[in-house]
Amino acid sequence: MLGSNQTSSAVKEFIITGFLGYRDQESRRYLFGVFLTVYLFILVGNILLIAIFLSDRTLHTPMYILVCGLAVLDIAITTNTVPSMLVLFTFEYRVVPFAGCFTQTTFWLGLCSTECFLLALMAYDRYIAICNPLHYPNLMCNSLITKLMLCCWVVGFLCAIVTVAVLLRLSFCGSNQITHCFCDFGSLMFLACGDIQITNYVALGIGLSVLLIPLAFILFSYVQIIFSVIKIASTEERTKAFYTCGTHMLVISVFFLTVAIRIPGTSVDTRIMVLIIQNVFPPLTNPVIYCLRTKEIRKSFHKMMKKIKTCNRQ
Repeated sequence: MLGSNQTSSAVKEFIITGFLGYRDQESRRYLFGVFLTVYLFILVGNILLIAIFLSDRTLHTPMYILVCGLAVLDIAITTNTVPSMLVLFTFEYRVVPFAGCFTQTTFWLGLCSTECFLLALMAYDRYIAICNPLHYPNLMCNSLITKLMLCCWVVGFLCAIVTVAVLLRLSFCGSNQITHCFCDFGSLMFLACGDIQITNYVALGIGLSVLLIPLAFILFSYVQIIFSVIKIASTEERTKAFYTCGTHMLVISVFFLTVAIRIPGTSVDTRIMVLIIQNVFPPLTNPVIYCLRTKEIRKSFHKMMKKIKTCNRQ
């Protein structure tokens, strides 16, 4: 039965209930349509970015390797959560095995942490390119940037694994009902039995470190970039530098602002929706930002479309 407590034995599975106020079939059908459309846009936009990068060898530079890495991350983040949400919207609730729920939480934390570090690496790349342009080819080669991206993934998932491991030390012997659209860390910690104070401190410490350290590094890098750009004598070079950095700052702002948004005193459904928007909004906007604001990607896109048209004619 939905919402039942398992007080006599350890929890073996979790019940995802979704939105409290949207349990009727019509509302669930509407939510299914909206999130399926958003997910398809995310897939098409980010896969298109990856295809453009792979098809044009002139884009095989550190900056665009990072853009491609961000697109891969955006696909992974939404694929980890949105398909399971679509299943939930199809039915009234969804039953998830204990191991499956913690696996989804681990991937969600790991992928989001990795994106924080990757955005910091993108800021560092722009800092070297603008503040030390003569040394850029030596300092930021393709092989090095690939290794640094791998480090972002390793550190991001290490943070996630440690956080989830601390939570797994607790027992789950009470309610198995998660009022959310997927298995998230906060909901699982709320269901844990016993004293969660230490777990809360560890999770808060790791979470703030993952969020604030990259953010501080990004802000430092772009402050240095602004001072360097101001000193550039050529108006054309200054405009180009601001244009390139503006694209990155827009992507960074979208990610960190959506992560930071919290609306106190609101309903459970509103808090769930805010968390979902944090999950899907950055992956949805990143391809649009790069395709509209980056000349090289627009040119490569036109080249790719011409090749496709030529092949179709033949």
